[in-house]
Amino acid sequence: MTNARWLSAERATLATEQILDAAGALFAERGVAAVGMAEVAAAAGCSRATLYRYFESRDALRTAFVHRETRRVGAAVADTLAGITDPGERLVQAMVTSLRLVRGDATLAAWFTQGDAGLAAQLAQSSDVIHGLVVALLGDGLDPDVRRRARWVVRVLVSLLADPGDDEDEERTLIEEFVVPVVAGAR
Repeated sequence: MTNARWLSAERATLATEQILDAAGALFAERGVAAVGMAEVAAAAGCSRATLYRYFESRDALRTAFVHRETRRVGAAVADTLAGITDPGERLVQAMVTSLRLVRGDATLAAWFTQGDAGLAAQLAQSSDVIHGLVVALLGDGLDPDVRRRARWVVRVLVSLLADPGDDEDEERTLIEEFVVPVVAGAR
């Protein structure tokens, strides 16, 4: 790879990150559905033409943002799960940690407000990145039953994010009583 190509790739990565950071700040401030491409371009310090060079549409921008943040949350969850071997406890810890991390980040919590939760649910259900992380947690990604259970776990997580329980203990109990027997008990 020539130096010019490497620098170009590095610049593209930096530009993409700057745009996604600006979008995240706007999502937290105004809500996801209320943020337009012109606002993101202005906040990122670039032209709309530049923004569209990196993201062909608002949906593409949103998807890229969610996928980046999913990978970040997924890495933190994986760290939390290190050393936990019991499948049921791994599932509980993964779900509780995911809920805590999303709620603790204003740029992510914005996706689950009353006006934006439907958009979040739609994106979560169609995201191969989100689905892939949950499938990896549950086991064999080629097993159709594991893939189906992973989709259900994503739905439960989105539901708890959009309509939280009274506290983390209540949600943990719900996960232990209703999710673990179906998902981890089905192995």
